[in-house]
Amino acid sequence: MTLTLWYVARGSGIVSLALFTMTFALGLLTAGRVTSPSWPRFVTETLHRNLSMAAVTFIVVHVLTIVFDTYVTIRPLEALVPFIGTYSPLFLGLGTLAFDIILTLIITGLLRARMPYRAWRLVHWIAYLGWPVAVVHGVFIGTDQMWVLVTAGVSVAIVVACGGFRVAALRRRSL
Repeated sequence: MTLTLWYVARGSGIVSLALFTMTFALGLLTAGRVTSPSWPRFVTETLHRNLSMAAVTFIVVHVLTIVFDTYVTIRPLEALVPFIGTYSPLFLGLGTLAFDIILTLIITGLLRARMPYRAWRLVHWIAYLGWPVAVVHGVFIGTDQMWVLVTAGVSVAIVVACGGFRVAALRRRSL
């Protein structure tokens, strides 16, 4: 059972990173109002929302299997409160911080209709902090396999490319 939890924990962490990357990239494209005739903005927004839900599912699986796995002892409180753990406190703490950011985004996403738009948008900006924190967490706590580094590298390339599209779109609109 322990080996199964170890694989599920690592696998769900990598899948979470990939889904969080796609969500983040689509968020950049949506915020930059990047569209094309064959790919309307509502498709990007819907895909962003649905991938966010999938990412949250895998992140919850990741956190739960890490807590239940006995390979390394990580207590539930350590999965929620950053930097209090004894196992790799910095990098586990970064993962916890990324998880807390995601929880904040979920809560404000659910309350979006009841919040002023500017407040929601300001809180949503913390996603720009959450993604790189999650990447650093994955690279330094999960480097037991080369595919972790490959996934992180591809993730960074995707986000940089989408960030470039967003900046280009903003520059075109300002001209």
